[in-house]
Amino acid sequence: MKVTTAALPLLPLFQRLLPGLPGLPGLPGIPGLPELASLPGRLTGLSLTFLKASALEVAILAGHLLLYPSGIVQERRPSLPLPSVGSRDPEPSPPTPRLPAPASTPVVLLHGFIDNRSVFLLLRRSLAQHGRHQVDSLNYSPLTCDIRTAAELLGRHIEEICERTGNERVDVVGHSLGGLIARYYVQRLGGDLRVRTLVTLGTPHAGTRVVPLANAHPIVRQMRPGSAVIEELSRPTPGCRTQFVSFWSDLDRVMDPLETACLDHPDLTVQNVRVSGVGHLALPVHPAVATGIRQALDAVEAETGTETEGRAGSGGRARPGGRAGSGGRAGGLTVA
Repeated sequence: MKVTTAALPLLPLFQRLLPGLPGLPGLPGIPGLPELASLPGRLTGLSLTFLKASALEVAILAGHLLLYPSGIVQERRPSLPLPSVGSRDPEPSPPTPRLPAPASTPVVLLHGFIDNRSVFLLLRRSLAQHGRHQVDSLNYSPLTCDIRTAAELLGRHIEEICERTGNERVDVVGHSLGGLIARYYVQRLGGDLRVRTLVTLGTPHAGTRVVPLANAHPIVRQMRPGSAVIEELSRPTPGCRTQFVSFWSDLDRVMDPLETACLDHPDLTVQNVRVSGVGHLALPVHPAVATGIRQALDAVEAETGTETEGRAGSGGRARPGGRAGSGGRAGGLTVA
């Protein structure tokens, strides 16, 4: 096969999209240029795991596009009873209806950038099948331009859930940007009083540099390293009551660098869980990750109980082995 040097300008793009592409030696007679003659043979050295994960990402994207319309409308919630019309002496308004005493802490699901609650269809089903029947999803508008505003919306939503269910605290699972919004609520808006456990899936805790052209959107700029929001989240947060579990994938191409999805903060109780074999879109969908999420929530449930007050966990420091890249106490997940 004859290959010309016309393809050379595209090599950085190929190497970005295909990180498994091996390095290439110089072209004979053209110093400093890569040799393309051996490219077909070297392509066979691409990681099979990477190829399988890429195929899974494409399949998930196609399926999610089909489900996306079903999640556009905000989730319905029980409404308060209206007073009777025409009554001269209306009875006092009944108290806010509460669900029966829960067996477990309610879970709030928060989607990522330009997404909606439909991304959590399979995770929600998995949680319900294992006894977590109080699961709520929150949609924030794709036109939202400020993480702080979205965090305030999340706070109002959680207050409504606590009032309706009678629970003092909830667990939150946030995918990508959703995890960053929930973290801002916990650290900067006093949400640690309400959030017992925050699970993040592929969240750019230290900011991501991927897709520079997306900087046209204000909320994307807030997800960049060094942004004002990222700087706020790095500030001291003494006495934070929330426990954090951060799932990050070694094949997540939305995280640049990959380790940005690990949470490392001296004042937070953190467990980082490395996931091998799936990409960014698969994190809220894959059954192995769903199992890891359930195990993380159940472990906190066993340690603290549903009504435990005060500081939970290890006094604000990361658990042994819970630093970035170590996989934390759960050890990590490998998806075949």
